[in-house]
Amino acid sequence: MHDFHYRGNELFCEEVSLQQIVKQVGTPCYIYSHRTIQNSFHAFNDAFQDIPHIVAYAMKANSNIGVLRLLAKEGSGADIVSGGELFRALKAGIPSNKMVFAGVGKSSEEILYALKSDILMFNVESPEELQQINEVAKTMSVQARVALRINPDIDPQTHPYISTGLKKSKFGIAADQALKEFELANQLPHIEVVGVHCHIGSQLTQVTPFVDAIKKVLSLIQTLHVQGVNIRYMNIGGGLGITYSDEIPPHPKELAAAISPLLQTTDCQIIMEPGRSIVGNAGILVTKVLYNKEGADKHFVIVDAAMNDLLRPSLYEAHHDIQPLLKNESAPVNIVDVVGPICESGDFLAKERKMPQPQPGDLLAVMSAGAYGFTMASNYNSRPKTPEVLIKDDKIMVIRERETYEDLIRGESIPEVFT
Repeated sequence: MHDFHYRGNELFCEEVSLQQIVKQVGTPCYIYSHRTIQNSFHAFNDAFQDIPHIVAYAMKANSNIGVLRLLAKEGSGADIVSGGELFRALKAGIPSNKMVFAGVGKSSEEILYALKSDILMFNVESPEELQQINEVAKTMSVQARVALRINPDIDPQTHPYISTGLKKSKFGIAADQALKEFELANQLPHIEVVGVHCHIGSQLTQVTPFVDAIKKVLSLIQTLHVQGVNIRYMNIGGGLGITYSDEIPPHPKELAAAISPLLQTTDCQIIMEPGRSIVGNAGILVTKVLYNKEGADKHFVIVDAAMNDLLRPSLYEAHHDIQPLLKNESAPVNIVDVVGPICESGDFLAKERKMPQPQPGDLLAVMSAGAYGFTMASNYNSRPKTPEVLIKDDKIMVIRERETYEDLIRGESIPEVFT
């Protein structure tokens, strides 16, 4: 559910007309609903209220510090994958003892930063990374808390680019190697093994893959316990999907109902890492129609947003619904490609989309763009990044200003030999 709705023919976010927001910040722009983010976080937190747990929001989905501050105030932790995300989380007030550091390529500098910040744990992805964490911890004369990420070879039945739990994935340690790696970790003097981590993919629309993965992890935890390795945390990852078009993903309550009986068999505190399912449907990208163009075989609607603003359609051929900010019931319905100004054939927001024919100057909302929208944006073609706006009831809060042309060259310089 989300808080974007029509009043009459006009699209609103909570209590604010989207056209009013556009008048203030222009287009393209990202707009987020405070209420939707808040409700989505509590859907997870409340669903698992009978089980000791931490909701560690996956920052990669949307890392604006305004959004992070909102979640921090609700009691969220953070799943981070870089030193930059750690910096953002700390700035936003997320407690370091609710942070887990994932990712296959942590640098020694990032590991040092995380140890100095006293994060809860690292999710370790490989034996060499484990050795590196041990070496960095040695320089500080501390023990680094770690969970080993296990690859359970479970098919999450999602897009191959966002499947992370199969044998061929770059993520995690193969299940048949797990005991050996836990034995190694337990012997390292500056490593404290505290958890097992498992994340099988993103945009999951069924609970069965979660159940299958958790069964494998619980079996491993029981074996480790017999061998004297005390696992205190079980990280079940994230990945619960959202509705982009006609998907019907499970509610967190359904996930909790399916896995809670399994979790009752362990004394571990549960960590979960939802990202998309908290912010995905809480955000939209608003764009303005520039031109209509008749091609030989297609009709193109050219808009001022592009693949540098929202990469998902070009990268995954992902579907995002597109809605007019002001409905025109008399507009003829046409089949169009909605494309941006970038000089790439792959620059599109929708292909072969049946929709009321928009006219130049019309405003369109690209729905379900709150996750992996701005965080994947770039300055390709030297396009300034969009502003981000957070709506709370009737308040319009700009949480990121639109970049200027001067921002584009910040940090660059012309060598003296060219002057």
